[in-house]
Amino acid sequence: MAERLGSGLQIRLQRFNSASHLQLENPCFQGLFFYMTEDTSRLAKAWANFLATRVVGMCVDAAVLGLAYVSAFALRLDFNPPVWGWRATATSFVTVCAVHLACLLVCGCYRLAWRRTCGADLPRYVGAMALACATLTAMRFLMPESAFAHIRPPYSITLISFFLGTIGIVAVRVLWRVYWSSRKRDDDLLERRERAFDNSAAAKFLVGRTVMVTGAGGTIGSEIVRQVAAAGAARILMAERCENALYEIDRRMRETIPARGPEVVPLMVDVGDREKMDEVFGKWKPSVVLHAAAYKHVPMVEMNPEEGWRNNFEATKTLADIASKHGVARFVLISTDKAVNPVSVMGKTKLAAEKAIMSMNDSPTSFCAVRFGNVFGSSGSVVPLFRWQIAHRRPVTVTHPDMKRYFMTIQEAVSLVLQAASREERAIYTLDMGEPVKILDLAENMVASAGFRPYVDIPIVFTGIRPGEKLFEEIDVSERSCYKTDMAKIYITRSGEGT
Repeated sequence: MAERLGSGLQIRLQRFNSASHLQLENPCFQGLFFYMTEDTSRLAKAWANFLATRVVGMCVDAAVLGLAYVSAFALRLDFNPPVWGWRATATSFVTVCAVHLACLLVCGCYRLAWRRTCGADLPRYVGAMALACATLTAMRFLMPESAFAHIRPPYSITLISFFLGTIGIVAVRVLWRVYWSSRKRDDDLLERRERAFDNSAAAKFLVGRTVMVTGAGGTIGSEIVRQVAAAGAARILMAERCENALYEIDRRMRETIPARGPEVVPLMVDVGDREKMDEVFGKWKPSVVLHAAAYKHVPMVEMNPEEGWRNNFEATKTLADIASKHGVARFVLISTDKAVNPVSVMGKTKLAAEKAIMSMNDSPTSFCAVRFGNVFGSSGSVVPLFRWQIAHRRPVTVTHPDMKRYFMTIQEAVSLVLQAASREERAIYTLDMGEPVKILDLAENMVASAGFRPYVDIPIVFTGIRPGEKLFEEIDVSERSCYKTDMAKIYITRSGEGT
C-alpha cells in the first residue's frame, strides 16, 4: 500500500490503546486537566454573566410591570388620580412588583433566554402572570379594609394589570428575539465582518465560457456554481457523483437563474472515471475547470486511507490529464492549509495532488492550486456539528482547549478562488484568512448565540486530538513564504511557484 501512496506517504491506521488513555500525556486528559484548573474560570464567568443578565431582565420586567400598573389606574379611573393618592399607589406597586417577579421566578421564566423566546414558552409566562393575579386577588379578598390599600390593589386594577403586564412581558422578549435574529450573522461568531472583494477580474475572465465545477453539490462547490453563474458564464457543467446533492444544486439553479442565464448541465459522474470524463470533455469542451471534489473530513480519510488517496490524488491526476488532453485553458485545484507540512492522510493526499498538477505546467493548460483553511458552515467544518449538538442540547465536543483554526465564510473563500482562477500564474496560491479562531471560543460563542449558557445549560467537553490533527494549522503569508499579488488577500507560495 505504501507504494500506491507514493514516496514519503506512509499510511498507518492508529488504534487507541486503553492503557495509554489513562496517561496524562494523552491529549484528552490534557484538555480535561486544563478544564479542571485554568479553565474553571470560564464556568465562573458563565454563571456571573447569567446572573447579571437575569438581574437586568428583572429590572426590565419591573419597569414593564410599573408601566402596566400605572396604565391600569389611568384606564380604570379615566386618567384621574386615585382617591388615596399616587404615593400610596407607588407604595402598593412595591408589593405588586415583588409578587409578579416572585411568580415569574417560581415558574422558571428566568431560566429562559430572551433570544430563544418562542410560542412554546407562552404558557409559562401566562401561567406566571395568572399566578400573580390570583395571589393579589387573594390578598385583596383577605385584606378588604382600606387601611391595607398600600399593599394590595383593587380587583379591577389587578385584572387590567394582568392583561397589560402579560402583553408587555411577552412583547419585550419577542422584540429582543427579533432584534437579535436580525443582527446575528456567521461573521459575528468569527469576531470580524465578512469581507467584500472586487470580483470584476473574475467576471471578465469567466464571462461567456464553459466552466466545469466538480463536487458541485457540496457546500463549496455549490457556492462556486452560484458565483460562476453570476459572473456571466455561458455554460456550467456541474459534476457530482452524489445523486441527492446534484439534484439539489440543479433544482436551486433552475429556480434562481434568469431565462437568459447560463446553461446548467447536471452530470452525475465520478471524476476519477477516465473513460467517462474523457467522453464528457469531448462533448462539452470546458475551457475552465474548478476542481472542488474531494474528501475533506480528516478522521474519515485517516480511517480510510486508500479511498482518500484514490479520490483526492488519483482522481485529481486523472482529471488533470484529461483537461490537458482536451486543451482546457485553466485548471484550478481547491486545496487546503492541511497540505502545509501535512501530518494527516488527507493533508498528504492534497499535497500530492498539488505536486501532480504543478508538474504538468509544461502543457498548454495552466494549472494552479488555491489553499485556504476551514470554510465556516461547510460540511467539513466543526460548525454544523456544533449546531446539531446545541439544537439537541448535547454536550459540545471540542478536541483540545488550545485548538485553533483559520476560518472564512463560504462567500469569501469562493470569491478569492475565482479571483485566483482569473490570474495567469501557474502557481500555488495561499489566501490570507486573517487571525486563527480558537475553537473553544467559537463553541462558547455559538452556545451563547443560540440563547444558552455555556457550561451551564450546555456543557463543553474535551475529547482529545484525533489522529491526523494538529493544534494549529499553518498558513504563512509572510515575505519569507509568499509573494504578494496585486489582489488583496491572495499570495503566491514561493515553494509552489510553477514554470
